[in-house]
Amino acid sequence: MTTPRSMSREEGIRLVQRLMDADYADEAEGDEILAALERGLVCPHISDYIFWESDPRLTAEKIVDRAPAYQPFAL
Repeated sequence: MTTPRSMSREEGIRLVQRLMDADYADEAEGDEILAALERGLVCPHISDYIFWESDPRLTAEKIVDRAPAYQPFAL
């Protein structure tokens, strides 16, 4: 079962890049961007991909393309 994304790849890339560049006014705006990405890309781990990944070659495009790999599972 896959959940459809409600955000375009381009919009996701733009928002991820803003977070990577710290291009937001304050922590609240950063949190709003992150929440929009989690909802739009249907991936609760997107913040891990942005802030905790150790690969220096990681780009916003690679992060957004990685998000669909998340598959929720039923308990």
